[in-house]
Amino acid sequence: MRTCILAFAFGVALLQQQAELPEIAWAWVLLPGVVSAFLLLASRIAIFAVTGRVLFVAFFLGAGFFWAAIFAQWRMADVLPHEWEGRDIRLIGVVAELPQTNEHSLRFAFDVEQVLTKDAIAPARISLAWYKERGKHADTFQSPLPSINAGERWQITARLKRPHGTVNPHGFDFEEWAVERNIRATGYVRKADDNLRLNEMVDQPGYRVERLRQEIRERFIQALPEHAYTGVLVALAVGDQRAIPKEQWQIFTRTGINHLMSISGLHVTMVSGLIFALVYWLWRRSPRLVLWLPARKAAVIAGLLAALGYALLAGFAIPAQRTVYMLAVIALALWLGRFASAMSVLLWALLAVVVLDPWAVLSPGFWLSFGAVAIIMLVSAGRIGKTQWLTGWARMQWAITLGLIPLLLAMFQQVSLVSPLANAIAIPLVSLVVVPLTLLAALPSFDFMLVPAHAVLSGCMDVMQWMSDVPQAIWSQHAPPTWTVAAGLAGIVWMLLPGRLGLGFTAGFPARWLGAVALLPIFLVLPQKPAAGELWLTVLDVGQGLAIVARTENHALLYDTGPGFSSEADSGGRTIVPFLRGEGIKHLDAMIVTHADSDHSGGALSVLEAVPVKWLISSLRADHPIQHAASNQHRCHAGESWQWDGVQFDMLYPSEQSYSNPKLKTNALSCVLKITTAHGSVLLPADIEKKSEYQLLANNGNALPSTVLVAPHHGSKTSSTDEFVHQVNPRLVIFTVGYRNRFGHPREEVVERYRALGSTLLRSDIDGAVLLRFADNALVFETSRALRRRYWQAIPSIEMN
Repeated sequence: MRTCILAFAFGVALLQQQAELPEIAWAWVLLPGVVSAFLLLASRIAIFAVTGRVLFVAFFLGAGFFWAAIFAQWRMADVLPHEWEGRDIRLIGVVAELPQTNEHSLRFAFDVEQVLTKDAIAPARISLAWYKERGKHADTFQSPLPSINAGERWQITARLKRPHGTVNPHGFDFEEWAVERNIRATGYVRKADDNLRLNEMVDQPGYRVERLRQEIRERFIQALPEHAYTGVLVALAVGDQRAIPKEQWQIFTRTGINHLMSISGLHVTMVSGLIFALVYWLWRRSPRLVLWLPARKAAVIAGLLAALGYALLAGFAIPAQRTVYMLAVIALALWLGRFASAMSVLLWALLAVVVLDPWAVLSPGFWLSFGAVAIIMLVSAGRIGKTQWLTGWARMQWAITLGLIPLLLAMFQQVSLVSPLANAIAIPLVSLVVVPLTLLAALPSFDFMLVPAHAVLSGCMDVMQWMSDVPQAIWSQHAPPTWTVAAGLAGIVWMLLPGRLGLGFTAGFPARWLGAVALLPIFLVLPQKPAAGELWLTVLDVGQGLAIVARTENHALLYDTGPGFSSEADSGGRTIVPFLRGEGIKHLDAMIVTHADSDHSGGALSVLEAVPVKWLISSLRADHPIQHAASNQHRCHAGESWQWDGVQFDMLYPSEQSYSNPKLKTNALSCVLKITTAHGSVLLPADIEKKSEYQLLANNGNALPSTVLVAPHHGSKTSSTDEFVHQVNPRLVIFTVGYRNRFGHPREEVVERYRALGSTLLRSDIDGAVLLRFADNALVFETSRALRRRYWQAIPSIEMN
């Protein structure tokens, strides 16, 4: 049965890798397979019995595949029609989850109950943002945000679009995240007189839980308004990880204790164990209760209910789900008086997770959570003799750190080297002291418990901060190939096999050092890089903005850094740094910030913080924060040129005289770069407009013809004049635009000019990141959406060619 459960889970995971959903009718093929399996298993002939077992496992694999396919068909059928994207729709619904507030808006999940607009269609669950109304000046606002609480019923007018995110190598997949959480449209609340609250509370269990979570969060914030780690205590109580500032997450990541700052299985198990022990101790003292129900069974029920309650309060994330299901299996075994092996418990919990939530396999937490428990079981099994507790604890920490290396490098390309020591300090303090105090504080009138909880947490964080500041606290590297991850996992298992086989056997598994050899390819197999004279160019998908990475044999350049989204997030941290790390680019020889507009400069500070940058080249003012953050900087100007590995870089614009003209807008100071190879060339004009294009034609007209052009100013009507387009005469044009952006980029008349030339047209909102290689006297390009097509990815209703 264990193999069948694994096969079912593998089938679920296989479905989530499909570009298109299969026809459910094909599931009938499984029926003759399972009948044949039973008949063969009933045979007394060995080879038939073996074949039957294989068919039985194949049946479970197919069952998992089609089980997930049925759920996916149902979810994908709940879709916003293209014709209703960007149109006002009046809705009645319920605030379904904890609202999240930032500087200028709040966001919340909304369960749609009724669509009031005639003929309109809206999905059952959507994600909405409610923005402050802007005043006369860009940085002022007319009115505060409304008070919105989980469980309230509202009537609102909204504009929606299908879930659509950026798609980049090694980047976060928003559309995957949305389908996993059943968010079938996103949008914002429009200003309307009939936006109003209809009911203070919709009396349903799920909404009651969400309101309770919100009330606890607000009580914590009020009780500790100016304390540094209030957000961590909120996360430990109700699972709201967005309450933790970015700087603190960096400490958690560098020390490897980030799993403790969410509702981990360890916390749920601890709470369940405490309640179990308390109820067992009290129950035994009442003969009447013991006669009615044995104390152990009563304690099992209480412990399981405590685990379920805490997990629900915390948002029921994957680690909490896994723990609740494992405890349920253990509780059932204890209730029935049957023995359940640790591996059986883990596998039945795995089955429960993938059956109830087939999208769980998409979450890194799924693999890390089950992987960590499997490692603990592997290390614990087969050992004989007593081990001193400190030695056992150290061995376990070392095993978990070592065992998760392949998964962490595959998912995040980094591993904390101080994790064993950091966890040895943090786990007892957080799980045994901070979490119990925090949960007591969640009870009414127990807010005072937050003070000692915060004090202990603060002391722990002082130690973590010191460990995080160690220069080599974290190992970062390229994304390893899949085969090296598989080999590394096999090597880890071999290294952690028991040193003794059992009673009477003192010899351990032989040559366990071979496991370390199998782990080496993860570190030693390096990504491909350009040969001498070649240029690899990646036009990243950053929405409405620009960020391009150019690589030669031994050098790397970043041209613009994409937009900033808020004080906590920007394209640098979300897209550029993960791409650089995943590709094995450990430093930048130059970073060009073409001009000050936030859609081109918004991610620069995050890049400078995360990656060594040798030179900053820009048109920014001397007092700009980006200039202060860079160690070496100078202004871009026409006539500047350099060569890397046989590839020529020429700055064509602006002129030195442009900087002395105070009337010029930032777009008119955009740094225009031409990169030339023996295999083709690319022109990067940033946001120049008509006047700048005419100056380029007059001063550097002969340098403009290029194989590839990244369209000026995202395809705005203020750029791409006929003269400029014909002079450049590109074979490939790339528009870097956001999906359904408010500017209407690229403009149709601009697109038509390039189409008339016969250029191939790509755009980032449709194609994702564009990967170009200038090599072998040719240009080869691929797009991220084509390379990693999944069934949940939106197909925009836009035609380019």
